[in-house]
Amino acid sequence: MTFNEIMNSPLLYGLVGLGIAYIILFCLITLKKAYKHALELGITREKLKLVITSSAIYSVVPSISIVIGLFSLASVLGVPWSWFRLSVVGSVTYELMAADMVATGTGYESVAALNAAGDASVVGTVMFVMSICIMGGLIAILLFGKRIQMGLTKARSKHGELGALITGVLSLAIIEAFLPMQLMKGKVHLAVVFTSCIIVLIHLQIIKRFKCLWLRNFVMANTLLLGMASSLVWIRILG
Repeated sequence: MTFNEIMNSPLLYGLVGLGIAYIILFCLITLKKAYKHALELGITREKLKLVITSSAIYSVVPSISIVIGLFSLASVLGVPWSWFRLSVVGSVTYELMAADMVATGTGYESVAALNAAGDASVVGTVMFVMSICIMGGLIAILLFGKRIQMGLTKARSKHGELGALITGVLSLAIIEAFLPMQLMKGKVHLAVVFTSCIIVLIHLQIIKRFKCLWLRNFVMANTLLLGMASSLVWIRILG
């Protein structure tokens, strides 16, 4: 079997389906316990119904960007594994970077080249690296999450805007860690990053000028779509 055949095999679909089913069951149990505890605190059923409905509706919009990311990830890593990674824990940027590191480490130009070559011997390595690396964040949260959260909460309450700025800087630093790797891949990658920045700035100007606050929920999804579309244009121009 080739790399692509394994990554889209019925066995992997079944295993991923079991994993997703477990997560759904866990969420339902948590929802039931939270609902019961909210009633014990005196919150009415009408308010709880409103919260559940509004949360469900507003969860759909951010998920659009995840679905778009799923399409791009599935093209090189297959549908089931991409579905599992983005449904449970992970992001398109991290998943592609981790898989690409395995591909380059085994002598291929990229994960796309690995997929095209059909080398099945590195399937386990790709899955292992993608899974084990992101566990560092989960373990760190378990050990230091409460302390970090209390520190940020204290900074916000004590320093006001400075605390909020610190939170934003930390989030931006995580993104910036991946940016140089993309910029160094070539002219097309650089052009797509620049185009995506322009798209975000245009969205921000529209939101600010026309007070379209609802558009903030679509900035990431629109940037992903238009950024990927621009890559096709830049490939033709820059080769």
